[in-house]
Amino acid sequence: MVSGAHTVAVIGAGKIGELMLSGLLRSGWPVDRLLATARRPARAEELTARYGVRVVDNLTAVVEAEVLAVAVKPQDAAALLDEIGPKVPADKLVISLCAGLPGNFFSRRLPEGTPVVRVMTNTPALVDQAMTAISAGAHATGEHLTLAEELFKPLGATIRVPESQQDAVTALSGSGPAYFYLLVEAMTDAGILLGLPRQVAHDLIVQTAIGSAVMLRDSGEHPVKLREAVTSPAGTTISAIRELENHGVRAALLAALEAARDRARELAAQAE
Repeated sequence: MVSGAHTVAVIGAGKIGELMLSGLLRSGWPVDRLLATARRPARAEELTARYGVRVVDNLTAVVEAEVLAVAVKPQDAAALLDEIGPKVPADKLVISLCAGLPGNFFSRRLPEGTPVVRVMTNTPALVDQAMTAISAGAHATGEHLTLAEELFKPLGATIRVPESQQDAVTALSGSGPAYFYLLVEAMTDAGILLGLPRQVAHDLIVQTAIGSAVMLRDSGEHPVKLREAVTSPAGTTISAIRELENHGVRAALLAALEAARDRARELAAQAE
């Protein structure tokens, strides 16, 4: 259980902000040490009803919280920082959950010396299986990174990366769940084509995906070796893999992740 020694404000509690709020509460973080802000009154009422969290305006959050987790859309970040930036004391930790925005986007709009930590998590936080990458921005110390890890470990696994790698992280794990869901969708359709009921195909694929992921995580083996263990000479698996290669699946994945990375960079440029 995390300590809850700090008051944390999630500024802009949309989908990603709500993931953070709910994960902290599941971990035992005291609800009276959590604040949220929301643009719409209906959203504020929803958050209070669902979690019991107090929803305040942005400037109240800045005054009362020691940690400010900014989770607004990238295109809304500049306006938010114009509003709260002059009011943020330089000793408060600012955590950015805004996809694509570098730490210096925040540093230029906050008082000199304000520590900024950039974070990219993903939606499996809903089941405490997120992958969260944490990077030190301007003026962030090891202590600040440790605090950020404390906040996000209840949601799943964490890893520290240089900020220069965050756009790649966004493409790989931030957007990654969608790629797997698309693959499951396609494999389910294939199962139906082969004569299986939809629910049977779905259950087969989901459990196969879970088992394969656990083997990758726990065996320590390279994925090539694990794949080769399933691929018998002249067997069914190699026939399927040949078709995947013929249709350029590997090249498509490389191109897709490059496109996601480039879009993260575009979002940062547009936010400026």
